[in-house]
Amino acid sequence: MKSIIGRKVGMTQVFTEEGVMLPVTVVEVLPNVILQKKTIDKDGYEALQVGYEDTKEKRLNKPLKGVFAKTNSPAKKFIREIKGEELSTFKEGEEITVDIFKAGDVVDVTGISKGKGFSGTVKRYGHKIGPKAHGSGFHRQVGSLASGLTNNRIHPGRKMPGHHGNKTTTILNLEVVSVDASKNVMLVKGSIPGPKKGLLTIRSAVKEQKKELSPRTLVDYTAATAK
Repeated sequence: MKSIIGRKVGMTQVFTEEGVMLPVTVVEVLPNVILQKKTIDKDGYEALQVGYEDTKEKRLNKPLKGVFAKTNSPAKKFIREIKGEELSTFKEGEEITVDIFKAGDVVDVTGISKGKGFSGTVKRYGHKIGPKAHGSGFHRQVGSLASGLTNNRIHPGRKMPGHHGNKTTTILNLEVVSVDASKNVMLVKGSIPGPKKGLLTIRSAVKEQKKELSPRTLVDYTAATAK
């Protein structure tokens, strides 16, 4: 398995040689600089700590300055951990680039979903609304909270109004349509979690595919990369 950190740019469409239109999400994947290798002996697990997106050194505190000075790498805005057996050959200070993936690969994409604020159960969980007649006093309310038991409390797990969205979300088995290492851009078929400019973790798919995806050859595409 392999993984990398990227940033969502937006959606567009591309066409295959057969003339089939594919909706794709443009993902900017800048080089991930390896800052530290986590080991089982020292940390209890295996992972790579990577930095993403350059920032000004004056914005860092002293501990973070020491982290980047250790690997002699420029200051990074985000520090994340990624896992993958295929990344074990990389060393501290090296860069992981978007070309570790290729067109036709199947990946899982993890991001923070869009926040929708405080929402009722109709919007949050898709509950059925009440009658819309004038005589009805029940339209979009929660409804009965009775549990069927006589212990005078609401049991945990009851679906009620609350904060909607803004949660870590993973979409499985998405196809990589194209990879452009010169522009640090990857095109992923379909939609992915989060708003524009949101950080993403892209990893190799962990679940077996039901059908084999056929490789496609693109004749043209337009991808706006982040400036």
